[in-house]
Amino acid sequence: MAQTLYFPLLLIALCSISECVQRQYHFINENKNWTEAQRYCRENYTDLATVDNMNDMNQLKNSLDVNYGVVWIGLQGTNVSNWHWSSGDSVLFLNWASGQPYSSDNCAVMINGKWFVGACTATWTFICYNMSGGLVFVNQTMNWRDAQSYCRQNHIDLVSVRNQNENQQLEKFINDSQISGSAVWIGLFRDTWQWSDQSSSSFRYWKPGQPRSQTNEHRAAVEQFSQGQWAIYFYAISNNQFPFICHEDKLIVIQQNLSWSEALRYCRQDHVDLVSVQSVEMQRRVMNVVKLASTEAVWLGLHNFCSVNMWLWVNGDMVCYQNWAPGNGSTPENCKLENRKGAVQSGGNQTWISLPESHRLNFICTNY
Repeated sequence: MAQTLYFPLLLIALCSISECVQRQYHFINENKNWTEAQRYCRENYTDLATVDNMNDMNQLKNSLDVNYGVVWIGLQGTNVSNWHWSSGDSVLFLNWASGQPYSSDNCAVMINGKWFVGACTATWTFICYNMSGGLVFVNQTMNWRDAQSYCRQNHIDLVSVRNQNENQQLEKFINDSQISGSAVWIGLFRDTWQWSDQSSSSFRYWKPGQPRSQTNEHRAAVEQFSQGQWAIYFYAISNNQFPFICHEDKLIVIQQNLSWSEALRYCRQDHVDLVSVQSVEMQRRVMNVVKLASTEAVWLGLHNFCSVNMWLWVNGDMVCYQNWAPGNGSTPENCKLENRKGAVQSGGNQTWISLPESHRLNFICTNY
């Protein structure tokens, strides 16, 4: 029995210690308006700061000077209202009830499997999801933002629903929790904010009462006197010149069509390595940049050892987090003719697929 358990326990141990920095923040202690700050960041780094989650926010705050006051980040107001998942998942599936969404309210509840728009200040019970992908019913009534904070502090986030199958699973979970017919918050919300780098990140860290009514002339800034929470400022007012935070992305899409081995050599010569996707957060970053690719799939640093039917990352890490497309990654590979490597689809759900290593694709390198 000890021999049987050894390898799975080893995998768990290796997976549990695998973490990496996915974005670096740089505090620029020069007063500029938002547009000037954006130009500076794009010329010297990647862009004005994007924030994906609370870990990013803590990292950003750690990069600030002791007395920073007010600091620009890359969130800008627009005139276009879009739906987002709190988790950052792409909105590829909607299941509105007939006539919905009918009002200007900006948060969504589920009732008997259908979605309804609701006032974000209303109080309902809600569903979180945790690390294992499981659902957690929270039998407390909160407004949408407080429910989001509760899920992020105690689990991962408010639940996302990415397809019809997940919607049916969630409806069954609600029924089994004996709350059928009641409104339950899900992680869908609507706002008019967009990151400077066009990231799909839906993370927001507004201070209480923010954002007030906003236009496309508003930008977000971190306030020291609000414990690092965000507030909105007019970007065009001459007095609104602040220091700012740039970010440097770990990932870059190379729009050259190379075999997997050629892509690996390119990344190691000109950057650091082919990308390893070790977490949901890194997959989201891959999903943001892979949209720039010119091929239907893009090489990852994922390769298969046929002799033991095992996938590994080129940096030596085990494949702990997985995002395989159906029929890929779970069955023994046929390596008689050619070794198999892993790629991410640049469209659709952006899941991983197994391909012969001679295919010529774009690829993603890491910068640090």
